[in-house]
Amino acid sequence: MLRAAGCVFAEDEARLLVSAARNPGELTALVDRRITGMPLEHVLGWAEFCGLRVAVDPGVFVPRRRTEFLVRRAAALARPQAVVVDLCCGSGALGAALAAALDRVELYAVDIDPAAVRCASRNLATVGGQVFEGDLYEPLPVTLRGRVDILVANVPYVPTEEIELLPAEARIHEARLALDGGADGLDVLRRIAAAAPQWLAPGGRLLFETSEHQAPQAVEALAGNGLSARVARSDEHNATVIIGTSRT
Repeated sequence: MLRAAGCVFAEDEARLLVSAARNPGELTALVDRRITGMPLEHVLGWAEFCGLRVAVDPGVFVPRRRTEFLVRRAAALARPQAVVVDLCCGSGALGAALAAALDRVELYAVDIDPAAVRCASRNLATVGGQVFEGDLYEPLPVTLRGRVDILVANVPYVPTEEIELLPAEARIHEARLALDGGADGLDVLRRIAAAAPQWLAPGGRLLFETSEHQAPQAVEALAGNGLSARVARSDEHNATVIIGTSRT
């Protein structure tokens, strides 16, 4: 049934659904949800990310495997006991993965979507992360200004006119605000870059994912706000990450 519905990794998905179901009736219900187009992660209620099982509620953005490259870059740059902020946190996957990779982080996460905040709160509770609902930096404690060592932001970067070209799994089952980056896909990134110098510690880093063709404009956005910027690329993950560093 999964193969007929177009699931590329039907056998792997079947094994996961069988292991998740407590009885044949529940298995039928899970398969039905999957073949009607619901993302596998929403059907299961979790996604694998950086070796962790991260809870993903219906409607919440599913963490992509390519974003594991961003986490690895951030972890390599973080000092011990770093202050970490995860903006546009979605399920909280990036914050959870960094907390697992680093020693005793001070972790904060923010999302504007109440469903994402509820999901992230569950995922980050065990690592002591604090999750806030609001628009980017607005709900963060003011005491964090000038203290943030690692600022990760899995910003929406799909241009508005390209939303309809996305796979139905994303277009229908994930919140549009987690996908839509405005006319050129960089609206949210520009807002984050504009305020980042106020929040980053001296030498603090801002890391975010973008498409390869958006990278030059993203670098300009950081440079225009006083951050030095460089591009990191992974062919293995098909991922492009911009790394900005505070100069003060």
